[in-house]
Amino acid sequence: MKPVLILFIALGVLVIAFVALWIAAARRSARRDSEGRRKWPDAVQILIGFVVNFFDTLGIGNFATTTSVFKLRKMVPDELMPGTLNVGHTLPVVTEALIYISIIEVDTMTLITMIAASVIGAWFGAPIVASWPRRAIQIGLGSVLVAAAALMLASQLQLLPIGGESLKLGGVGLGVGIFGSFWLGALMTLGLGYYAPCMILVSMLGLNPKAAFPIMMGACAFLMPVASMQFVRREKYSLRPALGLTLGGIPGVLLAAFVVTSLPLDYVRWLVVCVVIYAASAMLHSAFVERARAATAGSRPGA
Repeated sequence: MKPVLILFIALGVLVIAFVALWIAAARRSARRDSEGRRKWPDAVQILIGFVVNFFDTLGIGNFATTTSVFKLRKMVPDELMPGTLNVGHTLPVVTEALIYISIIEVDTMTLITMIAASVIGAWFGAPIVASWPRRAIQIGLGSVLVAAAALMLASQLQLLPIGGESLKLGGVGLGVGIFGSFWLGALMTLGLGYYAPCMILVSMLGLNPKAAFPIMMGACAFLMPVASMQFVRREKYSLRPALGLTLGGIPGVLLAAFVVTSLPLDYVRWLVVCVVIYAASAMLHSAFVERARAATAGSRPGA
């Protein structure tokens, strides 16, 4: 059996487990909801999923953009943002991976080991992030948004390494790639997208940038169900926005991959840089306000 087929079978099993867990958790939540609030996403939430995943497929990451929109519209509480991102984007990203892993060639050992490292990182990272208080999430997510904006800006200014021609990593290079992928998987559970940092990592190690795409998408496709199951179990995500990302995201991926395939995105990327900088500032400002409120409450008589 071909290694890629084995990967697809393993991914299918993982996705089935995630979907089953998510459906069961959503049903339990609906039964507990005595107020009868609507659990299905509205048109805006589905549209957000469609747009951010459409552009993600064309090369603009979806985590930073989604965080920016959610923060701007006050759609998701800050402490639930990492879980909502991971849960909602899981199935669209899996769709991307199934498309691109099969059409872009890369060394099997490099692909499998870096995917495995990212999954292990996510497995350890998700419970930690899910247990963090609101202000810690705000500081952490604000910081990774700053990092994301810096990476986007560096890409726009063509300051990133261009990579080599190799389709495989070996020896020390493979070890560095595995180590880096572990930490990128852990940080993705907080909200730092895996794509841009992974592209920089493999390019610095001499890998052909095209070969980075199946690694990036494969790693995200495997690590996101693992991380998302942790957030779902702990109910550390917002159901309706997450479902909107999924329902809108899958058609967005398919449209970008099979119909549009490419667009002149330079101006869009500059706009995204500005929006992400805004979101980072807003998130860090929220953390500052939380701290000020806590200090004020602690200084009151009898507090």
